[in-house]
Amino acid sequence: MANVLVIGTGAREHAIAVTFLNSDQVETVFCVPGNSGMQSDGIQTVAISEKDFEKVALFAQQQQIDLVFVGPEAPLADGIVDFLMAKGLRVFGPKQVASKLESDKQFAKEFMKRHQVPTADFASFKDFEHAFSYAQQLSLPIVIKENGLAGGKGVQIVKETNELAPALQDALQKTDQILVEEYLDGEEFSLMLFLGGPEPVILPISQDHKKIYVGGTGPNTGGMGAYSPVPHITDEVIDQVKQMVVTPIMTGLRREKLMYAGTLYIGCMLMNTGVKVIEFNVRLGDPEAQILLPQLESDFYTAITNLIVGKDPQMVWQNQEYYLGTVVVASGYPAMPKQHIALPDLPQNVFYAGVVAENGQLYSVGGRIFTLIAHASSLKEAQKRVNEALEDLNLAGFYYRTDIGFRDIED
Repeated sequence: MANVLVIGTGAREHAIAVTFLNSDQVETVFCVPGNSGMQSDGIQTVAISEKDFEKVALFAQQQQIDLVFVGPEAPLADGIVDFLMAKGLRVFGPKQVASKLESDKQFAKEFMKRHQVPTADFASFKDFEHAFSYAQQLSLPIVIKENGLAGGKGVQIVKETNELAPALQDALQKTDQILVEEYLDGEEFSLMLFLGGPEPVILPISQDHKKIYVGGTGPNTGGMGAYSPVPHITDEVIDQVKQMVVTPIMTGLRREKLMYAGTLYIGCMLMNTGVKVIEFNVRLGDPEAQILLPQLESDFYTAITNLIVGKDPQMVWQNQEYYLGTVVVASGYPAMPKQHIALPDLPQNVFYAGVVAENGQLYSVGGRIFTLIAHASSLKEAQKRVNEALEDLNLAGFYYRTDIGFRDIED
């Protein structure tokens, strides 16, 4: 029986750990550092910072860990996979150089250009004057992105001329480099791949909801909910994505010796003219992981260990129901989330994120607190089940969207 170590603290890592626990081959799942809510599912949380690579490696060696699965982007960008592999540990995730596909937006965009991956036109800048001069020549709206990791919140869409200068100044105060991009008008969807085998494994298509308010308005967040599958992303669209997006990406990864055993998340935009790539992430999405991994019917541990050694994992996913998850956040999120709000007793269909236990009571810490999921034969019914479950809880001091999945639900 195997011991597994998951790195991270959030609902994504909770979902990953639970999926490993469902494997007949897994005896114990540890999570570093994890969160207090995970413990109700039998996950053993360990009070070690995910930034302390030396302590993580020592713990893994002492516990005879058979597999390390890295959840979040920050330790990947900092080189945790390189460090742990050098200690002889088996790790699922990209090395630091491949992690630049997420942590360095200019690197990612230039990779796309080299390998003819369709994406928005862009230019990068380190000073206001050149950025402002370039942006003034473009038709509005335009997109301003902070280079580096920003937790899904480092993007501004400028729609009015008087918003341009303040938006550029604000972005340049937060990072050393920004990207100014053409605005893509269409429908976003999340395409995730597991890499390592002879061919990439395509996970079920999902759609995130990044805006804070109902109807997709307000500022960006780390994600307010997701659903899968996505009916308007047809088999024809998926075939196009395989040919025009996945194939050149795989060619580029091999050609540039960036291939790895891990996750590649391709943020896509379906436009009237076809599909373009918005961004890369090198880990599972959050909240998408919470509604994707429960759809897996085959053994997760076997699949991941096969990918690490270059084998075809033969993953089997359910195809009869819709899965939908809503993220509950602390009031004031994303700007200034209220802290230390007592949580009510929650049902079992929850993945915890920003929580801490004090004397047997869970309290909020951070912005996104938990994801509640449901599945049903129709998307509308799945949404209804989630909303009814949330309505039954005392969530004073919290906030959530009630319209997750709205683009594919008819009134």
